Amino acid sequence: MKNYWIVLWTLWAGRLVRQPTLPVRVHSGLLRGSVAADGSHISYLGVPYASYEQRFQTSHPRPKWEGILEATEEHIRCSQRFTNSFISGQEDCLTLNIYTPLQSTDELRPVMLYIHGGGFRDGSGSPFLYGPGYLVQHDVILVTFNYRLEILGFLCLGIKEAPGNAGLKDQVQALLWVQRNIKMFGGNPDKVTLFGESAGSAAVLYHMLSPLSKGLFQKAIMQSGSAISPWSFQFEPIEIAKQLAKQMGQNLDDPHQLYELFKSKTIKELLSTRIPRRDGDIVLSENIFVPCVENEIPNEKQFITDMPYNLISNETYNKVPLIIGYNDAEGYMFVGKENATTISKFNYYGAIPRDLIFPSDENKVKTAEDLKSLYNKSEISDDILVRLSKFEGDSGIIYPVTLTTEMLAKTNTYPVYAYKFCYDGWMNVIKLLFRFWKYPGATHADDLFYMFKMKITLPQSFFEVDIVNKITTMWTNFAKYGDPTPAVTKELPTKWHPVDKNAPHLLLIDKQFSTQPLWKDETLLFWNTTYSKYRRK
Repeated sequence: MKNYWIVLWTLWAGRLVRQPTLPVRVHSGLLRGSVAADGSHISYLGVPYASYEQRFQTSHPRPKWEGILEATEEHIRCSQRFTNSFISGQEDCLTLNIYTPLQSTDELRPVMLYIHGGGFRDGSGSPFLYGPGYLVQHDVILVTFNYRLEILGFLCLGIKEAPGNAGLKDQVQALLWVQRNIKMFGGNPDKVTLFGESAGSAAVLYHMLSPLSKGLFQKAIMQSGSAISPWSFQFEPIEIAKQLAKQMGQNLDDPHQLYELFKSKTIKELLSTRIPRRDGDIVLSENIFVPCVENEIPNEKQFITDMPYNLISNETYNKVPLIIGYNDAEGYMFVGKENATTISKFNYYGAIPRDLIFPSDENKVKTAEDLKSLYNKSEISDDILVRLSKFEGDSGIIYPVTLTTEMLAKTNTYPVYAYKFCYDGWMNVIKLLFRFWKYPGATHADDLFYMFKMKITLPQSFFEVDIVNKITTMWTNFAKYGDPTPAVTKELPTKWHPVDKNAPHLLLIDKQFSTQPLWKDETLLFWNTTYSKYRRK
């Protein structure tokens, strides 16, 4: 009996001891990963993919290293602000994580490269949130990564020292790294699906619009974000930089002087200094250091050459098969980030998105009055927080994604699959976190918990095995075949058809799957009419 317990203890304890892999040679040198404790996959964590010499400048492939890199570092994240007094992360942060199924195969596997969200302000590719367990069981390779954020990634001064879009160019380097190296992990560089959520979804569209990313991925998935969202584009980057300098006590106009100021500051000084939002505005308006159109600079490649809306309208984009969609109650999370002061100051005039420009203040006042009337209807809710959440969700996520869907479906030569995620289950973690549990629907980022297995297993996940398997099967089917439902099965009994540009519909992902017209909601139709008149050019 004693020996029996020793054997059991040894088997259990063995799960806590790292099981290293054989070394793998990539472009920069040798690295060694680890076999997962449950034997489901191999992970290579914290692998450097790019570097840069100076802040704000474009990254390049990581130089070679000596010896064998032990790829086990889970905690790397780029510098970011949690609160004004709590700045986390590091500047040398351009690393990625590779997860491969343990079973060997003679065929190269499809690759899914994920871009994390966070408003271009925060987040990371950490396995603590973006774990591979649910996806790699479908025989794909998952890659997640970090990219520079906030002013460090998106200062756009239009000069060689700070041309702009450094964070997006980091992402290009990650795509290039996959092209150069993924075969060494059993991945197919000709079968790469680029996917992301929130700012990561906006970034996916930016890569569809960028000549620098052409040919580096073959399929795309956009979840709850678009490059034509009002929070995902800088219209006046120099003005934004000047406002930040003013908060630091400096009145500067020259881009070179602004660069010298920001280069001289510590990370804490850069990230803890904030530009106050306008009275009445919403939390998404604080996303200000985001992608921009760059100036033409000698020996510097432009990531994008025009505004995203114009590039899509002119069909100047990389056409690939696409899944695109949103969650039905996006705004709960954004309202949850507000506080009593910002909610009390909220008004529709102050919260009109920054990508709307009016010929007169009279037009703006009239639009604000119409919005107030529209969102204060009792059919929406008698609860001010629910009404505000619908406004924030519609204006920031749902309308821009819906319009993007329609525009791409009309011009893409490949299928576009549209969805609305409505599932209200045990793992709608964000909705629960922000105390909207008594209201129906899925808020921003709730879908991620049904797609990625967190480092700490959620006890309630055992009740959600069916929906997790359905979603991850559709997403990985798309990565494999370009079709989320290549065959109707017992598991996926509903065929998901591409958007018909003449009668656009989307798939409702819920306990039971069904379809719905793309433009069903009157609030979305109001936004569409408003933008057709006043969209900022």
